[in-house]
Amino acid sequence: MVDYHAANNQSSVGGPQTYMEQENDWDRDLLLDPAWEKQQRKTFTAWCNSHLRKAGTQIENIEEDFRDGLKLMLLLEVISGERLPKPERGKMRVHKINNVNKALDFIASKGVKLVSIGAEEIVDGNAKMTLGMIWTIILRFAIQDISVEETSAKEGLLLWCQRKTAPYKNVNVQNFHISWKDGLAFNALIHRHRPDLIDYDSLRKDDPVTNLNNAFEVAEKHLDIPKMLDAEDIVNTARPDEKAIMTYVSSFYHAFSGAQKAETAANRICKVLAVNQENEQMMEDYEKLASDVSIETCHLFLARQILEKGRRPFVCPVFTTLSSLFYSTVTPAVCSQDINKAWHNLEGAEKGYEEWILSEIRRLERLEHLAVKFHQKCAIHESWTDGKEAMLTQKDYETCTLSEVKALLRKHEAFESDLAAHQDRVEQIAAIAQELNELDYYDAASVNARCQKICDQWDVLGELTHKRKESLERTEKQLESIDELYLEYAKRAAPFNNWMEGAMEDLQDMFIVHNIEEIQGLITAHEQFKSTLPEANKEREAIQSIQSEVQKIAQSNGIKLSGGNPYTSITPESINSKWEQAMAMVPLRDNALQEELNKQNSNDTLRATFATQANAVGAYIQAKMEEIGRISIEMNGTLEDQLTNLKEYQKSIMSYTPEINKLEGYHQHIQEALIFDNQYTSYTMEHLRVGWEQLLTTIARTINEVENQILTRDAKGISQEQLYEYRASFNHFDKDHSGALMAEEFKACLISLGYDGEAEFNRIMGIVDPNGSGAVTFQAFIDFMSTETTDRDTADQVIASFKILAADKNYITADELRRELPPDQAEYCIARMAPYTGPDAVPGALDYMSFSTALYGESDL
Repeated sequence: MVDYHAANNQSSVGGPQTYMEQENDWDRDLLLDPAWEKQQRKTFTAWCNSHLRKAGTQIENIEEDFRDGLKLMLLLEVISGERLPKPERGKMRVHKINNVNKALDFIASKGVKLVSIGAEEIVDGNAKMTLGMIWTIILRFAIQDISVEETSAKEGLLLWCQRKTAPYKNVNVQNFHISWKDGLAFNALIHRHRPDLIDYDSLRKDDPVTNLNNAFEVAEKHLDIPKMLDAEDIVNTARPDEKAIMTYVSSFYHAFSGAQKAETAANRICKVLAVNQENEQMMEDYEKLASDVSIETCHLFLARQILEKGRRPFVCPVFTTLSSLFYSTVTPAVCSQDINKAWHNLEGAEKGYEEWILSEIRRLERLEHLAVKFHQKCAIHESWTDGKEAMLTQKDYETCTLSEVKALLRKHEAFESDLAAHQDRVEQIAAIAQELNELDYYDAASVNARCQKICDQWDVLGELTHKRKESLERTEKQLESIDELYLEYAKRAAPFNNWMEGAMEDLQDMFIVHNIEEIQGLITAHEQFKSTLPEANKEREAIQSIQSEVQKIAQSNGIKLSGGNPYTSITPESINSKWEQAMAMVPLRDNALQEELNKQNSNDTLRATFATQANAVGAYIQAKMEEIGRISIEMNGTLEDQLTNLKEYQKSIMSYTPEINKLEGYHQHIQEALIFDNQYTSYTMEHLRVGWEQLLTTIARTINEVENQILTRDAKGISQEQLYEYRASFNHFDKDHSGALMAEEFKACLISLGYDGEAEFNRIMGIVDPNGSGAVTFQAFIDFMSTETTDRDTADQVIASFKILAADKNYITADELRRELPPDQAEYCIARMAPYTGPDAVPGALDYMSFSTALYGESDL
């Protein structure tokens, strides 16, 4: 926000205070008061629009419409009458900040010190900062120059209001807030200057809304003062905003001060005209009186004859001689009368001659004074004009930039003002020369020659000034055209240069494709790119033509361009160079794409060859896997017959190995060509290898299962019919025909056998699936079923058997074991039975009970 106490303070520390220093009682933070902010917003907006309308625009929202700085700069140009730097028309934030900074710099150049107001706050729409800035502008351009009896600004405006409203009843202006609340002061100001507009006696102090509305409407309709506030804004506020009231009142001051100046000017003109009329009347009276005066010719002749021989010392002797002669020839009466008359005439002539002498002396003094003045003014003028012709004839603008030419043009405008100021001196010199000629100056010839030289030189300077201005303006216009061409060049060269760089990157880009479709896509894109080249070349030629137009304008007008394009570093040469490089890359890209297409065609042939073989191998493996599954389920014939058939089947499958090897060869070519996909088949070499290995493993596993079944059958005495039953049960619960029972399938099997409980299921699952694979093979199923259906010996049964051999004793001896059991089994027991330690033990007694429990895992051997 602006520091109102410090702004525009140009006085010294000890000097008199300015109006801004005297307003220490103004509380800047009161701007935060919503009512005051509303009044300021409305007043400041109306004040700004009253000036912006002169430029054909206006604002609606004071903090929004000034954000881009354009209307702010326009407002300052209108109220100051000066030109600001050219605004930036971009929409980016940086352009807006630059425009606002230009406006703030202009305000600061007018002696206003801005504190805490930055362009960023205005661009961001900060209402407090925007209102503070507008108030600063109002202070500087609408209030600062108000002066009444050596008081300025606020005090001067207040004093003016007090004097204008002093004769009016119920009006006592002491400030710029409460004193204006009833509206009478506004009406008094209007009535004082335009009594025809206001019926002041009809106004009532107790009706402020009517008073205010009346004053505001009359001012807007008849005085061209826009309505800046509503009556309710003032009446409904305990203390109206001082800044808003001051702004409104300053508009009345400026409106009426113009009328006062016109009245003063009219009075001054009337006074001058009255004096001139009086002088003309006096001249007419003088000429009338002068026409009645006559001097006798003889007396003047006599006086001149006498005075030519001397002054009064010669008069008396002549007069005495004449008198004596006269008395001797004429009567005394006549002589006395004639002589006295002649004497008086002589004295009159003498007096006239003396006056003529004095007049001639004054004329000569006047001539001398005029001659000195003439030569002094000539010397000053000649000193001022020295070097001006050389300055005006130089063509320094031919090598200048647009900004430098604009600076030269402003400098030339200043020179024109200076030249116009010296016009008075030239006119004075000519007037003095004319007066010297009228007074018959003895050296009038040299005066006339010098005056003529000055006038001729002045005419030359005027002509040269006009020509230089025309040249500067013409050069400015041409440089502006060049600048616009530079800008257009930059706008078109930048995207075209980026396009070329992108095109060069694409043309040089390494491409990796895996099939014909991808390379054909790249070729299509490349062909599309080539189809755009003619249009791109036209754009390049258009860009080059812009630069050619710049050169043409410069050459045809003798402008020596200094430096390059200020808007871009991209030169026409660089564009041509990149274009040539890009055009050279196009055929290289064509060749590379064609080579890749040939390669992909070859790869596609490899894919098709591999796919044909892979599809055949894959189908073969899948068919054989299904056959093996059926063979393992169907159980045709005895186990020996099944074993024989499986081994024959294994041989037939192994005979297919050459086809696998052939496929491996195709795959080797695929790998060497770095082909990683094949749309002609869903099989991969790894998949087929795994399938082939799985097929071989499945056959081997099936053969192994049949062999294990044979061993199990023989070891446990399971009949062929039981095996068929086991296989039927297994196949029944093997719903997915995977050759193994999953956990849920095996659980269903256990439930059908009468097992129940999760704990029991988990125990049995741990037996049949010790690895935790979650599947039960047919061999594990056979072991489980044979164990469950076979009569098993228990530990108690074995103990009972040993007790029979021991003759019901709790122990048994080695002799008894050797007598009842085969030798190897007897020795096995003797070696592993622990000594019996019971109370009835005898030497060599063995504990058959602990041995029996150990056999069944119920204790350790």
